[in-house]
Amino acid sequence: MDQLNLFEEPKDPTATIKIQDGEYIYIPDFYNGAKADHYFKKLMGEIAWKQEAMMMYGREVKFPRLTAWYGDSDKPYSFSGITLNPHSWTPELLEIKNEIEALSYEVFNSVLLNRYRDGSDSISWHTDAEKELGRNPVIASVNFGAERVFQLRHMHTKERIDIPLKHGSLLIMKGALQHFWQHQIPKSKRVTRERINLTFRVIKD
Repeated sequence: MDQLNLFEEPKDPTATIKIQDGEYIYIPDFYNGAKADHYFKKLMGEIAWKQEAMMMYGREVKFPRLTAWYGDSDKPYSFSGITLNPHSWTPELLEIKNEIEALSYEVFNSVLLNRYRDGSDSISWHTDAEKELGRNPVIASVNFGAERVFQLRHMHTKERIDIPLKHGSLLIMKGALQHFWQHQIPKSKRVTRERINLTFRVIKD
């Protein structure tokens, strides 16, 4: 067994992890179990969930998950051929927003919520690099419910990083990451419980 170095500085769980062409922070226990359970229950029952659809090859295809868009009243968001107009902030969303802003050094004006009903729900490879998000956007991802694997893939080198997003965890993506790395939540037959993911963003004027 390795001897503990009593003079070694403890690792900072909020430290930025630098990777090629990007950086992120991952805090697996940002919220303790009781707090995470509280938010999960509130979001399940009070968010205006909807299954959006997009046109693909001339036919309507439903997203394999439920979504909702909340934020400041003048901040619509467009992706995958659809435009979402925001619902007003709920007290719980504002609480979470305020708590992550202190760590991210960013003031968010909107949040995209995704609800994965089980392992059959997913989101395929993509980047969050829409023009509304500006250059090098900071995106804070909060996770409640079933643990799912979040995958990053460099668009040129094809390097892949897998991060298990736990109940109550926080992932902050920043730097040039959205311009060089795609990300996805793949399907998983082993997952039978629901998961809620909140990605806080800044929509530019």
